[in-house]
Amino acid sequence: MHNEPLISVKKSRNAQQKQQLILQAALDVFSTYGLQGASMEQIADVAGISKSNLFYYFAGKDDLYVAVLSQVLTAWLMPLNQLEKQQDPAQALGSYIEAKFQLAKDSPQASRLYALEMMQGAPHISTILKNSLKKLVQQKTAVINDWIEQGRLKPVSALHLIIHIWAVTQHYSDFAVQTQAISGKSLKNKNFYQEALVTSKQLLIESLIPAVAES
Repeated sequence: MHNEPLISVKKSRNAQQKQQLILQAALDVFSTYGLQGASMEQIADVAGISKSNLFYYFAGKDDLYVAVLSQVLTAWLMPLNQLEKQQDPAQALGSYIEAKFQLAKDSPQASRLYALEMMQGAPHISTILKNSLKKLVQQKTAVINDWIEQGRLKPVSALHLIIHIWAVTQHYSDFAVQTQAISGKSLKNKNFYQEALVTSKQLLIESLIPAVAES
């Protein structure tokens, strides 16, 4: 009887691991074939589980697709959520750009899947975009505007600054084929990754830091 809680915890942990395995397999399949081209059979094969086991965790393909997109959004928004007005603007924005580049390098398929959803009008996550995403962006534009009012950043549209950070960092995953075609490199190349990161910081952060007045 005393072992029942431990068994329950182990089962819960195993279920979470299995669910994460399924989500990763689904991300790989959806980002390659899209929602319409993907099948639950393909996802089960990639995950290394039976189709019936897959349906035990997710009721259908649409449910699984939304779960994958929600996980992608959660991972992307976590770094943005860390921007706070008491931070140094250059360090805070720099850390955000670094986090976005790391995501672009480590999980380019996540960015491509998200881009596919956007190009189709975001039919599956429009409610999330119009509510939780919009609210978070409003909160963080307020942080950036606070830095501007304090003279810690040059005047700039806070909203467009965030959009530009998204555009630059996600380009390296969404347009990885084009980037590799013209450079012969990807973010997996350490030097190329560092060049992209430094250049982005120069353009998007250093250009906005006011010059220190000489005494």
